[in-house]
Amino acid sequence: MNKKRILLIGLFVLGLGGMNPSDAAPVDPKVIHVLDRLSFGARPGDIETVQKLGVEGYIQQQLHPESIPEPQALADRLSQLEMLNLTPLQLFEQINLPRSPAPTPEQRRAYRQKMAHVLEQAQQARLLQSTENPRQLQEVMVDFWYNHFNVFSRKGVDAMLVGAYEQQAIRPHALGRFRDLLEATARHPAMLFYLDNWQNSAPNASGNNKRTQGLNENYARELMELHTLGVDGGYTQQDVIALAKILTGWTFRRSAQPGVEPNGFYFDAKRHDFSDKVFLGQTIKGSGMPEVEQALDILAKSPATAHHISYQLAQYFVADQPPKALVDKLAQKFLATDGNIREVLSTLFHSSEFWNPQIYDAKFKTPYQYVVSAVRATGINVQNVLPIRGALQQLGMPLYGSLSPDGYKNTEDVWLNPDAMTRRINFATTIASGRLPLGAPNSSRSTPVEPVQLANTLGNSFSAQTQNAIAQSPPNLRAALILGSPEFMRR
Repeated sequence: MNKKRILLIGLFVLGLGGMNPSDAAPVDPKVIHVLDRLSFGARPGDIETVQKLGVEGYIQQQLHPESIPEPQALADRLSQLEMLNLTPLQLFEQINLPRSPAPTPEQRRAYRQKMAHVLEQAQQARLLQSTENPRQLQEVMVDFWYNHFNVFSRKGVDAMLVGAYEQQAIRPHALGRFRDLLEATARHPAMLFYLDNWQNSAPNASGNNKRTQGLNENYARELMELHTLGVDGGYTQQDVIALAKILTGWTFRRSAQPGVEPNGFYFDAKRHDFSDKVFLGQTIKGSGMPEVEQALDILAKSPATAHHISYQLAQYFVADQPPKALVDKLAQKFLATDGNIREVLSTLFHSSEFWNPQIYDAKFKTPYQYVVSAVRATGINVQNVLPIRGALQQLGMPLYGSLSPDGYKNTEDVWLNPDAMTRRINFATTIASGRLPLGAPNSSRSTPVEPVQLANTLGNSFSAQTQNAIAQSPPNLRAALILGSPEFMRR
């Protein structure tokens, strides 16, 4: 089916009328563009904020999130999530399953419930910050990097670790140095468990047990293919094997003991391969933990990594098929600044490619971007995130729910199809009518969304056809038409 026709399904579902474009004064497209790309979409008052700051002022503010005060109400909500900032060791201490004697069914049920509680609080924190935090670029980059260094929450203990992983490995480095972010993810138990490096041991090592009998290449392969060099990054199977050997003994523990870091990371020398290795053409002497540091340095400084990361950033912020000149420009900045993410993003946001009017509204929103942008546009003060979680599940993008290590895609071909559009229209109708209970957990509905205010929040940036459909539809359908419009499906 023609993609434009698919995008118009929402309007046909809700009813079209004759031509009657709005006479509202249009907002500078640059203002809408910068909000669409640097944030999860405009909230009431955001357009006025950007107009007051100027586009450049807004960009600089978002690149330095520490300059933006966080709302006290949001801070208070987050402070009530008692499991949110616990380290993995603290989580293992509070949530454990006895091994001897064998746990009873009741103990297993309580264990699963506790893990689910931790996961729910992580999801609540993410959704509250995405919808309410004015530090929007930071939230966008947390989402971007979590997808890049994806961990699947439904794999064993990762159900209770993904929140700590995001809070302690991803979030502090979202606009920092890529090398620091790379190491933080490499040392975190969530990643070590998800990609099985906790089982990675030198064959016949003295520290082996029935679960650690030899090399496990999973993490080594994904570390190069997804996290750094890219699938065409020039590495070989021998490099995968060499990196797996370098990573032997790179594991975690569930309780405090000598050598265990606060996040649970532990280097088990008894399981390490101390032989010399040749990795990406460089000799790495067998020395234990310093081998991994050297390997991560090599990966972080590689031109292939600079290109891979730059391509993904350009694809996320500019176009599904980003211009080669832009990717090359970003890669040069990445190498020149030792992987300074903030500097790379600044180069991107000041590029001619980013400001090419042809790429305005060129990106089709992922389900996450669509749902969060809809909630933000309505201005609803979110007290209950359960309906948002449910909508993401319905739309095929459950939070922390990507089974594949490459995370969720952000390209149109993955998300644009008739079934997905129908589901989005249902969501738009529900939230616009006030039937999505985002307020207090015990409330059944919110106030219906006021369409004029909604249109103003979004800058009245609709085609004549969409404006006509809104004007000719019954008042109680107009907000749904806006949220189901082709323009709102894109950013």
